[in-house]
Amino acid sequence: MAQLIGAATLVGGFFLPLSANAATSEWVTSPGGMIRLVAASPKQDGTIPATLEIKLNPGWKTYWREPGASGIPPQVTLDPAGGVVLEKIGFPVPKTFDDGVVRYVGYDKPVAFPLTLKRVSGDGDVTIRASVFLGICEDICIPVQGELTLAVKEDGFDNPLDGARIDDAVAALPEAPSADFSVTASRFDADKAVLHLSVRLPAGGKDPELFLAGPTGFAFGKPEMQPEGDGELRAIVPVKLAGKDRELKGKPIVLTVRTANRSMETTLAFD
Repeated sequence: MAQLIGAATLVGGFFLPLSANAATSEWVTSPGGMIRLVAASPKQDGTIPATLEIKLNPGWKTYWREPGASGIPPQVTLDPAGGVVLEKIGFPVPKTFDDGVVRYVGYDKPVAFPLTLKRVSGDGDVTIRASVFLGICEDICIPVQGELTLAVKEDGFDNPLDGARIDDAVAALPEAPSADFSVTASRFDADKAVLHLSVRLPAGGKDPELFLAGPTGFAFGKPEMQPEGDGELRAIVPVKLAGKDRELKGKPIVLTVRTANRSMETTLAFD
């Protein structure tokens, strides 16, 4: 597996490895940018904080967890031989892009996705081998795949800046619901295939944006939003059902809301 360090393949091109620090994988490059992994030493409970970093070239974009009709969200698969599993990928608040023909959700600047890894076997130093698959686009979407490897020391970072990178990525995630920023009501109208949402916005909140992600077969159209008094926002969101399963009951829907300089994320569940 040592030969996988910095090696990668790309549909339509090749990745090229660059130099790296000890607590990071090597940078690997594509025509649209570079990717790498950064990881901390394992905690006592086996948790390994980490990030997938993407540096985009000017004019290029990459995708959110629910990218739209033609995008590819970031996917990370770990080699089980390393004794480490992926528990969660965190997503900073994205942007909506709409050229009049295609509408999709993603990022047009460098972005870091926090990863929650968990050590399930072994002790001492740990080697993480990950296969990363994602999409980047300029005029069209290009699927890219890279193999990233890094060794993490049990007793801490070789480079303290690596820890700061992880902390910054986590700090950029949406906050949890709170008394002044939360969903106050949600309802799915199956006959009209729309979601009805009510959101309490924080003081000074303006120009709100909503982003939704659901299970396979469910997609969401452009929200129709109507601000009301006392910081309340009403929204109607079209639901596009692509599969045979047309029931939202018991299926989690992730909602992210951005307004002014704050963002919030919560999971909706429908009875």
